Amino acid sequence: MSRDRVDTRTVGLEVACALAKWLTGKEHLHYGLWSGLEATAENVGPAQDAYVARLLSLLPQQKGLRILDIGGGAGETAAHLIKLGHRVEVVVPSAYLAGRCRENAALAVVHQATFEDVEVQGAFDVCLFAESLQYIHLDQALGKAKGLLVPGGVIVIGDCFRNPDGNHLHKSVRPPGGGHAIERFRHALRCEGLRIETEVDVTEAVAPSIDVEQAFFNLFGVALSGLDRELTLKRPWLRYLGVQLLSTLMGKRRLDKAARRVIGRDRTANAFRQSNCYLFLRLAPVE
Repeated sequence: MSRDRVDTRTVGLEVACALAKWLTGKEHLHYGLWSGLEATAENVGPAQDAYVARLLSLLPQQKGLRILDIGGGAGETAAHLIKLGHRVEVVVPSAYLAGRCRENAALAVVHQATFEDVEVQGAFDVCLFAESLQYIHLDQALGKAKGLLVPGGVIVIGDCFRNPDGNHLHKSVRPPGGGHAIERFRHALRCEGLRIETEVDVTEAVAPSIDVEQAFFNLFGVALSGLDRELTLKRPWLRYLGVQLLSTLMGKRRLDKAARRVIGRDRTANAFRQSNCYLFLRLAPVE
C-alpha cells in the first residue's frame, strides 16, 4: 500500500474494537453462534460468547495446557483461556491489536509478528486458529503449527471456508465470507500429514452474523446518503472536493467498496450460506 494512502485496515481494527467494547463489553473480533438467539445487536455478546465456548470445547479436557493463540485479535480469547488455567502465548501482526492483547490478557506472552515470521520457544499442547487461518498461506500455516506441537498435541480451528459450488469467483460483487477453498484445505491436510479428529459444521449458526453486521453498516448508509443528497443539492462543489479527497487518500477501489458496504443489501445470511461453510475442527498429526 502507498504511504500516501490511509491505512484503512488499521483504522477499521480500531473502530471494530471500540464498537465491540461499546456494544458487548468485550473486544471479540469474530462471528457469533446464533442458535436460539434472535439476530439483533443486543445479542451480539451472547452469540460471541457461545462461539468461544463451543470452539474451546474442542481443547483437550485438562488444565495447564500450553496454548499458542495464532492471530489472537484483541486478546479476549487468551484472557478466557488464562482464567481456565492455561498458559497462553499470542501471535498477532498488528501493533494496535498487540497492545490490546497486553491490556486484555496481561498474563499472556504476546508476539507482534506474522505467524510465518514468529519465533517461539518450546512446543505447545494446542495451536489455536480462531478465525485467523484464512489470513495465512495454508502451506505455511499447517506445517508450522504441526511442527510446534508436543507429542499428542492438537490444532484447533474455527474458520470460514469457500464452498466449491459457491460460484463466488464469477460474481461482480464479492459475496460475504471468505477463507481458503475447502477442497484445497482438505488437500493440504493430507499433504501435511494431519487427520481430522473432530469436525463440526456451524454454518447455519454463524450465518446470522452477516445480517446483524450489514444492518449496522446500513445505519451509516442512511446518514451518508442523506448527507450526500444535501451536498449534491446545496453544495455540489464541496461534495466534489470531498469525493476527490477520499479517492486520493483511500483509492477509488477501496472507496467504492466502502460505499457498497454501507448502502448495499446483497450481503445477507443466505448469500453467506451459498458461498461458504464455517467449520470448527480439531486436527492431530497422523501417527
